[in-house]
Amino acid sequence: MTDNKPVACSLGASELEGRLAAIGAVGGDSLISHEIEDNKHRMRFRADASTRRQLGEIVAAESECCSFLDLSLTHDGGALLLSISAPAQGQPIADELAAAFSVTSDKGRQSARGC
Repeated sequence: MTDNKPVACSLGASELEGRLAAIGAVGGDSLISHEIEDNKHRMRFRADASTRRQLGEIVAAESECCSFLDLSLTHDGGALLLSISAPAQGQPIADELAAAFSVTSDKGRQSARGC
């Protein structure tokens, strides 16, 4: 991963709120586990078609608004594996994005990410 991409998010407040709601919903419905290894988040989700579609949309959208994030979605042992990492200066945003999949309250979702 290169560190030359700007660590910035292009979403406005209302877009961010909607994105966090979608992230929290898919996490609440399908998240199986979340591990962190070497500052890389690895989250396992149920491998159904709806979850695959939703995660694919989230990865595409996050790749566009926060291009410094390294996001990948793969199949792994009967589950979907979402990996999230970032250069050092973007790690707090990667951490907050990963945490948003586990947030279940509306208040928590709104403050889950500061990009």
